[in-house]
Amino acid sequence: MVFHARVNREGMEHPRFQYLSRAQCEALHNASLEILSRTGVRLYLEEAIELLRKAGCSVTDGNRVRIPAGLVEKALSTVPKRITLYDRDGKPALFLEPGRCYYGPGSDCLHIIDHRTGQRRDPVLQDIVDGITLCDALPRIGFVMSMFLPSDVNQLVSDRYQMEVMLNYTTKPIVFVTNEFSGCVDAVKMAEIVAGGGEALRERPFVACYINVTTGLRHNEEALQKLLFLAERGIPALYIPVVIGGLTAPMSEPAGMAIVNAGVLAGLVLSQLKREGAPFIVPGWGGAGLDMRTTVNPYCWPDSRGMAHALAQYYNLPMFGIGGCSESKDVDSQAAAEAALTMMVETLGGAQLIHDLGYLESGLTTSLAQLVICHEIAGWIAKFLSPTPVNDETLALDLIDQVGPDGQFLDTPHTLQHFRDFWYPEVFERTDYFGWQNAGAKLAPQRAAEYVQRVLETHQPPLLPEDLRRRVHAVVEEAEAKL
Repeated sequence: MVFHARVNREGMEHPRFQYLSRAQCEALHNASLEILSRTGVRLYLEEAIELLRKAGCSVTDGNRVRIPAGLVEKALSTVPKRITLYDRDGKPALFLEPGRCYYGPGSDCLHIIDHRTGQRRDPVLQDIVDGITLCDALPRIGFVMSMFLPSDVNQLVSDRYQMEVMLNYTTKPIVFVTNEFSGCVDAVKMAEIVAGGGEALRERPFVACYINVTTGLRHNEEALQKLLFLAERGIPALYIPVVIGGLTAPMSEPAGMAIVNAGVLAGLVLSQLKREGAPFIVPGWGGAGLDMRTTVNPYCWPDSRGMAHALAQYYNLPMFGIGGCSESKDVDSQAAAEAALTMMVETLGGAQLIHDLGYLESGLTTSLAQLVICHEIAGWIAKFLSPTPVNDETLALDLIDQVGPDGQFLDTPHTLQHFRDFWYPEVFERTDYFGWQNAGAKLAPQRAAEYVQRVLETHQPPLLPEDLRRRVHAVVEEAEAKL
């Protein structure tokens, strides 16, 4: 296990943690190739089966497809190694390449910890508006996701309402999730309206789609439909097989990772067969086991993350990571600890998109106050990873000699010039005990909740022009009318 210094587009060094040796990565890669060629995968979409059959794959039992290694290697040679996501206005925003890292919330939580009351409840559409408004205001949030499943709209079209809010209340790139294939089509239709057409969205994509796949060895129809549709449109796909050790994989990290990777590679092959050069993003997790004491599938396992990071680095492909999340049920010390650990590990592991900031209860709940705490952690990490120039100005040897052993530096111009170089928190508390007590003796969750409320009362998100808002909402209405 070693650290490497990677150079990003500005020439700044960004450390990257290498968990496995190249030989170990090759062993996992070869294991995945053997799974694909020997065991095969079941595909539940005829178009996908025919694409692979025509490419030379063996098909038995109607839908069990065995994929030869050569087809995988060809796909790896044509998939883009770098992806740029734009903002809603068409400006470059996220550069998915080594040495870059961006944070965002998660999607589709069934509950919210209300920052005003501290109570857990079912979310409504206004909570998504509030969440996206907050994300728009937080500078270290690079992209958005839907955050909640709104309980006050028709659940069959809740994904359309989510997409409408995200398009309306931020210019930041969007990672969207949909209930079924038709929702994916409608989400892209809405994005095309905002972008100015399908070709404009292809040239400057500001959305990407997160696709959950049944397992690494079973690829459901809707996941495959989305994958091929997105490949044809040139929209980045995040193809994520759901593999749980002890259930859908053996209870060992390498076996689970090999199955996850086999599923990812099967999706990669299909995307490249549909459209060579289609953008594709791999997961930075997968294959960890159930917690056999609770039967919960934890979000914060340390297990298997390092292997997933190493494989993404081995393939030199953009990576989607999980961080800023917790198994805790409230905004407490466990939530802060797990959020900080997962964010740091994902950042050092090389994930370019790190989602699920603010997640609690193993992905069932989101707290906007917890999201603010994660944003504070992101600032700490960013400062830690930023290089400090060592030169005549920062060494200040002449000043040290001038002040000497008996002086102090508080009133020097150098101090005035450089004191802002250090990191200053917005929510974390640094006063002495009596200053803290006189300010109300508030703990971090309360300070974060008050920060959320201040943002919601003062921030004005950049809404879409009225004509675009009407056209986007018409897609939502049309979907609801079809029910």
